Amino acid sequence: MKFLLVFDFDHTIIDENSDTWIVKCAPEKNLPNGLRNSYQPGHWTEYMGRVFVYLGDNGIKEDEMKRTMTTIPFTAGMVDLLGFIGENKELFDCIIVSDSNTVFIDWILKAADFHKVFDEVFTNPAAFSSTGYLTVQNFHAHHCAKCPKNLCKRKVLKEFLDKQLERGVSYTQIVYIGDGGNDLCPVMFLKKDDIAMPRQGYTLEKKISQLAQDLSPVECSVLVWSSGIDIISYLKLLMKE
Repeated sequence: MKFLLVFDFDHTIIDENSDTWIVKCAPEKNLPNGLRNSYQPGHWTEYMGRVFVYLGDNGIKEDEMKRTMTTIPFTAGMVDLLGFIGENKELFDCIIVSDSNTVFIDWILKAADFHKVFDEVFTNPAAFSSTGYLTVQNFHAHHCAKCPKNLCKRKVLKEFLDKQLERGVSYTQIVYIGDGGNDLCPVMFLKKDDIAMPRQGYTLEKKISQLAQDLSPVECSVLVWSSGIDIISYLKLLMKE
C-alpha cells in the first residue's frame, strides 16, 4: 500500500507566487512597464528570463535573491502537513510538479528543511551563469494544446508513473494537491480511485466546478482544502483504511 502525493508549489506549498515575489529584489521593488507588459500568454518562462536579465543588469546578486526568496510564507497548515508526510514516508511518495524553477524551489525547501520530504521535483531548470545572472529554461516540449508551452503537468505525471511501474512501484491512490489552471490537465488524467484536492477559492476549484456544471465532471473524487490541516485529516483517513 503506497500513495503518491503530487504537489503544485506556488499558492499551494507556499502562499505566494515565487516568480512575482522575486520582484521585491528589483529597484524600488518594481519592474519597468515595458518589461511588465512584455508577457505573452503561454510564454511565462521566457518572460521570467527577461526579468532575471533585468535583475542581473541592476547588480542583484544570488545571495540577495536567496535572502528574499526564503522569506516567502508557507500556506496555512503546510509546515504541519510536510512534517506529517516526512514522519510517514514509508506510506507516501511525494513529488512537486511546478511552473516555478529549480533554484527557487531548492532554496525554499532547504531553508525550511523540507527537501527530504520530496522524492522528485519537476520544474523549469534554472542556474546562475558565470556572470552571476539567473537563467531559466523550459522544462520540456509537449503537444498539449491546453498547457503553457514549457510544461504539461499531465505529461510529467504520466511519465513519472510509467517510470515507477518499470521499477515495480504502483500506487493505491494518487492525491493531487494544487490551485492553478495548469493543474486541471493532470487532474483530468486521474482515475476514479484517485483524488484531486483543489485549494478553496482558487482557479483549479472553479474549473473543476465548471466541468461538473457542463456535465463533463472529472473522473476522480474531489476534496477542497483551505489549510494543510485539511489535507492531514484526509491522509489520516487513508492510513486507517
